[in-house]
Amino acid sequence: MSTAKALNKKKRAVRQNSNVFAIFDQKQISEFKEAFGIFDHNSDSVVDRDDLREMLSSLGQNVSDSYIDAMVNEAPGPINFTMFLTLMGEHLSGTDPESEILAAFQAFDIDGNGLIPANDLKDALMEMGDRFSPKEVDLLFKHAPITPDGFLKYREFVQMLKHGE
Repeated sequence: MSTAKALNKKKRAVRQNSNVFAIFDQKQISEFKEAFGIFDHNSDSVVDRDDLREMLSSLGQNVSDSYIDAMVNEAPGPINFTMFLTLMGEHLSGTDPESEILAAFQAFDIDGNGLIPANDLKDALMEMGDRFSPKEVDLLFKHAPITPDGFLKYREFVQMLKHGE
């Protein structure tokens, strides 16, 4: 067996032996199950290229075949719910540490009270750095904790982003 094949088998074996259900609590698993159902357009319990293309298209994204292939090829096999959870765990564990995300939000917290004017943050997301589209901003803020007077409770928001609560 070649060295490359041995390394590839070793990588897959590690992934298969991990208990992905231990990474998330029951509420998070339930939320991921709902998300999986949205991705699985044809309800065959596997997210494939066509499902991804339909999902991205419904979000207004016109992506290339190579982009879809790259997404599908992140998984070593068919993307069933367990594989979907594994991929989500890998991606979420690869996010910035909570302290760094909080520090980024604190730059907008002029009064130091844990609140940011939601409209100011939305504008910044669409005008600075890697600019978000209005649809992306709306999606990001869909379940965000915003006060009746229009302020984002960013500490709660970071908690939701990092822990799904």
